[in-house]
Amino acid sequence: YGQTTSDSIAIVSAHWETTVASDGIIHKRAVISDLYKGPQYINLIEIPSSRKLHYDIAISEMKQTSLISKEHQALASINGSFYNMKEGFSVCYLGKGKEVVDTTENNLFARCTGAIHVHKKKVRILPWSKDIETKYKQKKGATLASGPLLMQDGACVWNDENDSFNSTKHPRSAIFTTKEKKTVFITVDGRRKGNATGVSIAELTHLIRILGGHDALNLDGGGSTTLWMEGASENGVLNSPSDNGKFDHQGERKIPNIIYVYKH
Repeated sequence: YGQTTSDSIAIVSAHWETTVASDGIIHKRAVISDLYKGPQYINLIEIPSSRKLHYDIAISEMKQTSLISKEHQALASINGSFYNMKEGFSVCYLGKGKEVVDTTENNLFARCTGAIHVHKKKVRILPWSKDIETKYKQKKGATLASGPLLMQDGACVWNDENDSFNSTKHPRSAIFTTKEKKTVFITVDGRRKGNATGVSIAELTHLIRILGGHDALNLDGGGSTTLWMEGASENGVLNSPSDNGKFDHQGERKIPNIIYVYKH
């Protein structure tokens, strides 16, 4: 998809500022001056396999990620999937236990080609389609559809560059798992000239592949892109959400759901 050798080298040779938080959760940040033809501001949270750490999807009235996270006593979190900004409900499938909270709007199945299923300490990233959703019978844990699905079993599965949503450089959020069973929340900021250019879906896929992704799913991006961790400076927000027009940690957008990890 046009990523160069220099892009790969920029990622692996970058200085990743690393902080080890409670329960082995690791925050990494890299500021790369020239990646995908512009400056990039990348934050990720690595979550190790642990008997004490569990996952869930929080459903809320429209609130900032930081507020929802604190209400659910989260250790770390990332914004969820696409939603109706006026009415505040998910426009992709959302299920909690036996309850189907929301279903995927028909015009979004081309984008919602993956889903995350979380139950206790396990995270699975799986393919999604209208047919899969119609037959889906998972009654334990929580499931949230999103997309596009970026990687499956170590292979890049996304291949459509014709959609402007995919090809335009935006702030992006994603979740991926590694062969070593780590779960990673990642954000790439954008819309900040001189500080953060943002990435296309192809570039996001390339970045995750270089970082060791095995299965990966794109989440809602743009102004929704928010990565949060308990005890971090200011309001716990690690990246630079774009809604306030400033390159700081204060520009969170109100959203209806997050993916989070907590101590059992």
